[in-house]
Amino acid sequence: MSLRQMEYLVAVVEEDSFTRAAEALHVTQSALSHQIKALEREVGGPLLERMTRGVRLTAMGRAYFPHAELAVRSARQARRAALAAGGAESGELHIATVHAQAVGVLPEVCARWARRRPGVRLVLHEYATTGELSEQMARGVADMALGPRPVDWPGPVTVVGRERMVLVVPHDDPLAGRASVRLADLADRSWVRCGLEPVVDGRRWLDRECERAGFTPRTAVRTQHTSTAVRMASAGVGVLLTASHELAGLDCVRIPTDPPWRREITVFSRVELTGAAAEFTELLKDRGDRDDS
Repeated sequence: MSLRQMEYLVAVVEEDSFTRAAEALHVTQSALSHQIKALEREVGGPLLERMTRGVRLTAMGRAYFPHAELAVRSARQARRAALAAGGAESGELHIATVHAQAVGVLPEVCARWARRRPGVRLVLHEYATTGELSEQMARGVADMALGPRPVDWPGPVTVVGRERMVLVVPHDDPLAGRASVRLADLADRSWVRCGLEPVVDGRRWLDRECERAGFTPRTAVRTQHTSTAVRMASAGVGVLLTASHELAGLDCVRIPTDPPWRREITVFSRVELTGAAAEFTELLKDRGDRDDS
């Protein structure tokens, strides 16, 4: 089996169509079908099932596909890394991140990158949760990832900054005028919980710290996206714990915790970063060094 055959299989699955995959690969549909059949013969069984609309993986295909996808993406990353290390002034840098980082941290850094390396295009892959981010990075979706420190990540992890965690309440909340708030003062309050809450040593920080304060947080609503959680908290649904930079442009009251707490923001990857990826990481470090408030 060849890498090209794997690339053809990945394209068919991603496009959900032999016709669209052939167009994306700039090959004829007959050539594409021939290569898929050759791959199936070598594997020993059918990988794809043609449906009335689209295609789907067979049981054998579902077992085979993640490995083919990883091989194809790794080959693409290897080419980009080689070009970057060779001083290429064009190409792409793929960055995976969670939505909150994409809107809170990356705009400024991407603007600086565009001025410094206008020929190297940035491609962002955004995910709702840190778990999904780590899972997709393990599958080779991007050259590097930006987010909170991943749990049990086997590759390189670099701290690029720290974000201050704050409490979010509406303007008419009794706490709105406070300079800081202890979690113990919130034992009788309901909480807005978000999929991007900080996790420390495998446990959500809010659960651990509330337990230390002598209570279990009562959840009013759970959300996947930080922007949804902020709007819930601003409307008075419950108190929210989130990173300060995630609140840019949102109408709410933010109150530091007492004692203050900060969460590491990291860049992680499957291999050591070189070229454009390493350069972009340095820009993130520059921002993190001066934006720790």
